[in-house]
Amino acid sequence: MRKRFSQIESAAEEPRVLCIVQDTTNAKTVNERLTLNLPASTTVNKLYEDVAHKAGYVNGTFCLAWANTGDMAPLDQASEMSLVLSGFEAGKRNFMQLTDKEGEQPQIASDESGTADSSGLDDSSQDRFIGPLPRDGTVGCSSDYSSPSYSYSSILNKSDTGYVGLVNQAMTCYLNSLLQTLFMTPEFRNALYNWEFEESEEDPVTSIPYQLQRLFVLLQTSKKRAIETTDVTRSFGWDSSEAWQQHDVQELCRVMFDALEQKWKQTEQADLINQLYQGKLKDYVRCLECGYESWRIDTYLDIPLVIRPFGASQAFGSVEEALQAFIQPETLDGPNQYFCERCKKKCDARKGLRFLHFPYLLTLQLKRFDFDYTTMHRIKLNDRMTFPEELDMSPFIDVEDEKSPQTESCTDSGAENEGSCHSDQMSNDFSTDDAVDEGICLDNTSTAERALKPKSSLTFELFSVMVHSGSAAGGHYYACIKSFSDSQWYSFNDQHVSKITQDDIRKTYGGSSGSRGYYSSAFARCVKPPKFLDVEDFPEHIKRLMQREKESEEQEKRQREIERNTCKIKLFCMHPIKMMMVENKLEVHKDKTLREATEMAYKLMDLDGVVPLDCCRLVKYDEFHEYLERSYEGEEDMPMGLLLGGVKSSYMFDLLLEIRRPDQVFQPYKPGEVMVKVHVVDLKSESIAAPVSVRAYLNQTITEFKQLIAQATGLCAETMRVILERCYNDLRLLYVPNKTLKAEGFFRSNKVFVESSDSADHQAVFTDSVLWKLLDRHGNTIRLFVSLPEQSPGSLANRTSCPKASADSEDSFDGAKGSRKSVEAILEESTEKLKNLSLQQQQQQHQQQSSSTSDSQKSSEHSDFELIESPAQEPDAASQPSQTENCTRATSDTENQFPSEDHSSDTLCNADSGPLPLANGLDSHSITSSRRSKAHEGKKETWDTAEEDSGTDSEYDENGKSKADAQYLYFKTEPYSHEDGSGEGQKCLLVHLDKRITLAAFKQNLEPFVGVPSTQFKVFRVYANNQEFESVRLNETLSSFSDDNKITIRLGRALKKGEYRVKVYQLLVNDPEPCKFLLDTVFAKGMTVRQSKEELLPQLKDQCKLDLSTDRFRLRKKTWKNPGTVFLDYHVYEEDINISSNWEVFLEVLEEPERMKSMSQLAVLTRRWCPAQMKLEAFREVVLESSSVEELKEKLSELSGIPLENLEFAKGRGTFPCDISLLEIHQDLDWNPKVSTLNVWPLYICDDGAVIFYRDCTEELMELSEEERNELMKKESSRLLKTGHRVSYSPRKEKALKIYLDGGPTKDPGQD
Repeated sequence: MRKRFSQIESAAEEPRVLCIVQDTTNAKTVNERLTLNLPASTTVNKLYEDVAHKAGYVNGTFCLAWANTGDMAPLDQASEMSLVLSGFEAGKRNFMQLTDKEGEQPQIASDESGTADSSGLDDSSQDRFIGPLPRDGTVGCSSDYSSPSYSYSSILNKSDTGYVGLVNQAMTCYLNSLLQTLFMTPEFRNALYNWEFEESEEDPVTSIPYQLQRLFVLLQTSKKRAIETTDVTRSFGWDSSEAWQQHDVQELCRVMFDALEQKWKQTEQADLINQLYQGKLKDYVRCLECGYESWRIDTYLDIPLVIRPFGASQAFGSVEEALQAFIQPETLDGPNQYFCERCKKKCDARKGLRFLHFPYLLTLQLKRFDFDYTTMHRIKLNDRMTFPEELDMSPFIDVEDEKSPQTESCTDSGAENEGSCHSDQMSNDFSTDDAVDEGICLDNTSTAERALKPKSSLTFELFSVMVHSGSAAGGHYYACIKSFSDSQWYSFNDQHVSKITQDDIRKTYGGSSGSRGYYSSAFARCVKPPKFLDVEDFPEHIKRLMQREKESEEQEKRQREIERNTCKIKLFCMHPIKMMMVENKLEVHKDKTLREATEMAYKLMDLDGVVPLDCCRLVKYDEFHEYLERSYEGEEDMPMGLLLGGVKSSYMFDLLLEIRRPDQVFQPYKPGEVMVKVHVVDLKSESIAAPVSVRAYLNQTITEFKQLIAQATGLCAETMRVILERCYNDLRLLYVPNKTLKAEGFFRSNKVFVESSDSADHQAVFTDSVLWKLLDRHGNTIRLFVSLPEQSPGSLANRTSCPKASADSEDSFDGAKGSRKSVEAILEESTEKLKNLSLQQQQQQHQQQSSSTSDSQKSSEHSDFELIESPAQEPDAASQPSQTENCTRATSDTENQFPSEDHSSDTLCNADSGPLPLANGLDSHSITSSRRSKAHEGKKETWDTAEEDSGTDSEYDENGKSKADAQYLYFKTEPYSHEDGSGEGQKCLLVHLDKRITLAAFKQNLEPFVGVPSTQFKVFRVYANNQEFESVRLNETLSSFSDDNKITIRLGRALKKGEYRVKVYQLLVNDPEPCKFLLDTVFAKGMTVRQSKEELLPQLKDQCKLDLSTDRFRLRKKTWKNPGTVFLDYHVYEEDINISSNWEVFLEVLEEPERMKSMSQLAVLTRRWCPAQMKLEAFREVVLESSSVEELKEKLSELSGIPLENLEFAKGRGTFPCDISLLEIHQDLDWNPKVSTLNVWPLYICDDGAVIFYRDCTEELMELSEEERNELMKKESSRLLKTGHRVSYSPRKEKALKIYLDGGPTKDPGQD
């Protein structure tokens, strides 16, 4: 005893791992949790033992896997690794799942070996230490694994029940219930096995009998817990969407039987369905005066029974009562008298049904789904209706004709049902509450029971019940079926199969507070049923099929076993040819060695023939921090499972395939080291070199760290300045010699800049030094691809002739002068063409326009070179300075930015066109990482702001002078051509710039390349999906841009101060499409409406072919699609009319001069409804002097000729043109509202553009025949659907259940 407590005490001293295990193998325990608090040194195989003991399973018959992950790779049961080394976290909750092993459920431990019963622990189990002692003093108690008690026997695993479940695809529970019932019917199963599939005659994928055969073989022989039904539904011609459609199980039964009969034509099974399920009844009418009887014989596959007669409040109490009511005749009397052929007159008669023959398998369907005419909704009847275990049908048959032959025809009935079904919600089919299920029943008794007492040949025994749980809107099906082999009842609930009792069957009667009750039932004749075919008795073709399925299952099992032992981890490699970091996924078996895994990674990265295999190795890598954690020297023969810490669904690290040159030696990476990327800065050339990797320890001092850098770079440690970039926008000078790297904020992966020189810059304050400014510019420099207009007149020669750009431009172009000259020649030639074209257009403008409209009022949005103003015509064109002025400005700004040293600001650090190759295969330093310069924070007030522009998009101040950013920021260009050959003929630039530059300054720097002032072109940003959006806020910086973003330059005048871009749409009130886009134009602040109309006239004529005069069209407000206020000619923009960016207006062509002269007037659009003709007349505008209803009626009466006392009106609903169905307008609108003015409820007509319908109240509505109404309904549906109007009278069409014998559905145009 003392030894035992000492073990407990020592285990309690070390950290503990809390494991929470969910048992997913059993529907009853899926919501339960096993909790184990184990020492961190516990091994994985010991964890398996403890879980087996606590769950009551035999160890080795289940798997443990990590929960909440997409990959369910189990833990290795034979592993001797501790829980911590296997990925468990001490002091935290570790969630696990207990799963099946190889598709088989875990075996329950016997009483001798211990069970999970909390009350059945033997003394030996008390000695097992699993966790801290529970508060009640028990050790190893599994009370936390207890589950609620059920009224039926526990759900058993497959090995105990002997049956296999079916997987619910989504809402296919109705299909699963029917398939299990047919599988448990020996006559059907044996007949299906005897049918042989001829592959030469049919595709096996579309053969319904063959796929059912395969499914039944798997249900009988598979070791799996549940089988998929996707192959069966695919043979039906269904796609994945059908899995989300719930249907009625009885409807499916009829449709499937029809399909099987079609497939079985001219085979031995051709009449199988009729032999098993078809019965015969007589439909008769008997005259009560002469006794003459008229009748016909019908066949049926099931008997539909009414639960509650129409108009009755009391339901039938049993199946026998419903059957009696089914054959109860009704009397035809009064107006319903029957014309007797013998009496030659109408007589009282009796009409009814008689059963002539009952099938071998009798199916009863309860009509639980009904329609409530009070609420006009479909409902489900949950009334209680009992059914016997043995049903005597002799009272319901016509004895004289019971032995009459069967007919070939068949009529049957079914019910619709829709909604959602999930077996997980129904795992407890028969709970202890009083809820009862509704179902379908099929019956058969054992041979011993039949021998006890003689039974009538018309006695049937229950052997199947199909249960529906839910409402008319949706629910869930499952089947209760009696086995013919042991007379035991089983519940088949999708993938769950469990034993049930007779008490559970009686709970399906319905009638309680629950929503469950049997929906359909099946009975079998009380005769000895045939036996199921055993595996040894299978026909040869079934044996071959079984062998193929067994081999397929074994292959799947082997593949699953391989998957469970395969480590899947991200693999990275800096490809030496592509010069980019390549990502892939390495899948390697846990027993493969590191050497074998390296060879696999080598082939995976397609390096064969590029570098030798011995120049590659795998190292542990953190891709997020770009950190090399460790290398594996001397561990080349160690299994990958041990190196990676076991098989896991995901790893907290990655692998890098590192590549070295043949003359290099791999550097060892030790755990605990930190990696530092060292960039050497040269102040003279203003360049920053590619990084050199240096590994250091966090406890090293700054002095020691400088010595490491000096060894790696050859710089002098005495004069070295080290700057750490700790995070975004944070540069820190490391100047304390004895401070450790950890104290300075070093982490796994770090970036530092070093500079070592004797310059005076060492004496300056760091934030004022040249080094700071250079690093600041480097961090904010981005690269953009700029596409110029196709006929770009810009000259690279002019650009490079500027002294500001000369140094870098010459360096950039020296290497390819021959190719550059041709580009420059083309640009020079296009420049001359543009100048000539501009002069010609200017001359045409002066000839065509005699008015002296100011430049600020001219509309300007044109494609290519139309109406582009010549630079000579811009007296205040400060945005296009001369080359000398541009260079002077750049020089002065450069001096302001770098006051301590005279140098060119056009030098780009690390601005090579390709990525920088870095050591150790790591990614290059991205120049997209930006930080805002602290030196410039105090100068923010000198930059343009939105407040200064007053919400407008302009680079001009009130005096017309340029407001471009006064402070010059870095800007460098070079020619660029598409590598893929796309965009041939398109002129492109590669621009390196400081992204703190404003859009206005960016445009001014592009002027020499575009060839026109910045006011004459626009900037569009191109996104990944090739969508273009114009950048218009000239005062904003390019901080939202990043490396390699694309920009397109398009010609067209940019906005000036007080100008707004406006989209003009034409209003066509009587057209099917009343809103038509015309053009884009520009309106200016202070401009009158008449001036804007005059500006529009030439644009309308040139672009839209509309030849108008100012008094024959109007402009009006546009709110989405609704026309609003009419703008009068004397209104002034921004004074009388609010205007904003991207404004939209309606242009309406007038048939007569404008009648709107005052703001007190009101213009409404009226439309007459003619009910006698079932039509609406065209819109006509009515101008009112006031908001009086009386005036509106007078104007409408004058317009239409309807007497004032007979005129009724109503306001239209929704957006213009207020479409409404002709079948609804007469009743649905609020006709003749009791108001005196239009601006009160319910009209609220306060603005122009309201829609008014009116009619003559004495005009009768046209009477339509049913055909005319249906035809009109189709036309209206088609018309209104085009306009987006919802047709309220057209109910949603439910999708019918179909099985396609040709393998797939054809598009039904009427279905949409």
